[in-house]
Amino acid sequence: MNRMNRIKRFLFLVMMLFMYGAGSAQMWGVPNLTTFDDRTVHFGFTLGLNTLDMGFSHYNTLNMNPTFDPADVENLNPKYLSEIDSVGRMVRADIATLTPGFSVAIVSNLRLTENLDLRFLPGLSFGSRQLVYNVPIHDLNEPSNTDRYTFRSTYLDFPLLVKYKSKRIINQRPYMIGGLAMRVDISKSAKEDLIQTKRMSFYAEAGMGWDMYLQFFRLSTELKYSFGLNNSLAGLPGDPQPQYFSQALKKLTAHMLTLSFHFE
Repeated sequence: MNRMNRIKRFLFLVMMLFMYGAGSAQMWGVPNLTTFDDRTVHFGFTLGLNTLDMGFSHYNTLNMNPTFDPADVENLNPKYLSEIDSVGRMVRADIATLTPGFSVAIVSNLRLTENLDLRFLPGLSFGSRQLVYNVPIHDLNEPSNTDRYTFRSTYLDFPLLVKYKSKRIINQRPYMIGGLAMRVDISKSAKEDLIQTKRMSFYAEAGMGWDMYLQFFRLSTELKYSFGLNNSLAGLPGDPQPQYFSQALKKLTAHMLTLSFHFE
C-alpha cells in the first residue's frame, strides 16, 4: 500500500508539472534569448528537492538465508528470537515515509542537434530514509528502542543525460530527459550500523521538464526519477548489533525522485 501511495504521489507531481507548463505556454510575448539554443556549450547551476526511496527483496523466511544462525540471536537476547518466531520468521522491511531532501549541482550542456543536448550535472544530494519493520527494532546505537530505523545519505552525483527538446513556443519549450548516473555515498557509515549499504550505486534516470526563456537566463523546471540498478546491500553489521534485520533482505535497491530548478 505504501508503494502504491508513492506511485500516486509521483504521478500527481508529473500531472501538476505539465499543467503548469501548458498554462505557461499560453503566455505570448516578445521572444527572449533568441540565440540561446545556438550555443555549442553552456553552463549553469541547479537547486532541487528530493526524496530517497528503496526497493526491497526479502527472503521468504530467515531460515532461507544461509548466513542466518538462530544461535546468534539466542546468544544476544532470547526475546529477539521469540519476536521473530511469533511472525514465522518472516521479517519484512519497508519505507515508513518519504522525507524531503536537498540537491545542488553544476550544469554542463553540450548541443548535439537542434533537438538533442548532452548534459552532465555533477553535484551533491542530501537526504534520509526511514525504515519500518514488522517486528520491533533493536538498534544498540540508540539509547531507546524505536519502531523506525533512520539512516542519512550524502551523495556525490554524476549523472550523464540526453535531453530531447520539442519545438520552442515563444519563450517556452517542453522536453524529456534520460540517461545513467553514478552516486557515491560519502556520509558516515559505521561498521556497527544496523543496515550496511554500499557506498557506490548506479541508476537509470528518466524525467520531463519545461524550459522558460526569461530576459536574462533560462529557468527550467524538471521532475526526474532515478531507478537503482545494483544491489546496495553490503555486509552484516558488526557485533553486538542484531543481524537478522539485514539477514531478512535479499536485495536492496536505492531510488530517488528529484524536482529540480535549472538556472542557465
